[in-house]
Amino acid sequence: MVKEPVEKRIDINSEIHAKNDGQKHKGIDLKTVNLKEVNTKEKTYVDDIDRSIYDFRFEEKDFFRVEGGLTPEIVKQISKEKNDPEWMKEFRLKSLNIYNKMPVPDWGPSIDELNMDNIVTYVRPNTDMKGDWSEVPDDIKITFERLGIPEAERTSLAGVGAQFDSELVYHSVKEEVAAMGVIYTDFESSLHGKYADMVKKYFMKLITPGDHKFAALHGAVWSGGSFVYVPPGVNVDIPLQSYFRLNAPGAGQFEHTLIIVDEGAYLHFIEGCSAPKYNVANLHAGAVEIFVKKNARVRYSTIENWSKNMYNLNTKRAIVEEGGAIEWVSGSFGSKVSYLYPMSILNGSGAKAEFTGVTFAGEGQNLDTGAKILHNAPNTSSFINTRSISKSGGINTYRSSVVISKHAKNSKSAVSCQSLMLDNISRSDTIPAMDIRTKDADVGHEASIGRISDDSIFYLMSSGLSEEDAKALIVSGFADNVSKELPLEYAVEMNNLIRLEMIGSIG
Repeated sequence: MVKEPVEKRIDINSEIHAKNDGQKHKGIDLKTVNLKEVNTKEKTYVDDIDRSIYDFRFEEKDFFRVEGGLTPEIVKQISKEKNDPEWMKEFRLKSLNIYNKMPVPDWGPSIDELNMDNIVTYVRPNTDMKGDWSEVPDDIKITFERLGIPEAERTSLAGVGAQFDSELVYHSVKEEVAAMGVIYTDFESSLHGKYADMVKKYFMKLITPGDHKFAALHGAVWSGGSFVYVPPGVNVDIPLQSYFRLNAPGAGQFEHTLIIVDEGAYLHFIEGCSAPKYNVANLHAGAVEIFVKKNARVRYSTIENWSKNMYNLNTKRAIVEEGGAIEWVSGSFGSKVSYLYPMSILNGSGAKAEFTGVTFAGEGQNLDTGAKILHNAPNTSSFINTRSISKSGGINTYRSSVVISKHAKNSKSAVSCQSLMLDNISRSDTIPAMDIRTKDADVGHEASIGRISDDSIFYLMSSGLSEEDAKALIVSGFADNVSKELPLEYAVEMNNLIRLEMIGSIG
């Protein structure tokens, strides 16, 4: 049975890290881009990478969008468009009130260029959600096909959700998975029907509007996302996947993902995201809440591939009960600015958390990423393992917070963060914070910042590789700890992204 969220002994309604000071379709060739074709300017400096496989976009046809800005009238309009129950409408308005009273976060890179008066918080494509891929409108279908979500992948997943701007356009789950009692549906549908009370009980209880300004913004204008419930003892061996595509210029995307994995159950959930490049700011402020019950396990894998006009201010959080485990696997690419720190609250004895991540910052990017762990029970353990790569003046900041409360005797935590800078104009910083409130704990931290060895490049070039290929191979190896943890299709995507980022990096 689903239980009430466990009361937390330490207040998590303020961000801990704030303490830190510092295929062909309709005549269009949909096959994967040939990297040799992309690499026509190897050994030549270019201002930006060739992101043609991600930067394509379609004109908005008969799309509905609210006005830019954030007012009570706009929030009410969104609520009406979403057919919210009354409690959700009131929740949105209360969140807006909190948003207006809270300051802009000061822990990360500047977001002064982000003007909410210019952000459109709701854009609805001219289609309703389909359960049959063939019924999705052609332009949207082509978008997802070109993003490399092949038919083979779709048929190998237990369930798929595809969101375009503010709405899901496709959602399905395999019959054999549904027969096990697994619930995987779009979030709007979950607000009505027999699971409505469960959703109301858990919605934004782990991430509250009072956490920070953009959590409050999310509470006011959220749209889309998924609800997942896995019954006790059920193992969903084949992953569920949601893919979020932001197509509209000057818009925001605010999907909400709520996952409840009951006692002794297992789930692997995959999230993918991308957007084309525009000359105006776009905003992503989604939220992920994961409830891991006694002896349950969850793996949450993400490749965030936003364009470089995107402000990625996402919030992800999991709470883990006795004997449970949460695993985060994260690849962060693209975006102009990122604030991304998945948090794990180990609230039961023997609970475990792992975070494995890679961040790649290129020209014009300032990516502030890391993880947060709260040990709030005895015999808990955590491991953070990150890789940061920066080039062409990109800035990477690793920021973490590990708190071991007085209730967490005999707990262990290890943090490893490694940074690789590919030139003399890039920057990498590490800001680990450790708050240990018991003597009975084992905590360790290691960090390193380095450059690619000339000897390694020479060795690979002597074996016939170009300088560009040699560097790309080394960087891919550096990020291997993440790619080997991803499903094959996403590992390929991540390595392709690294290859694209490396093209033209050295004159």
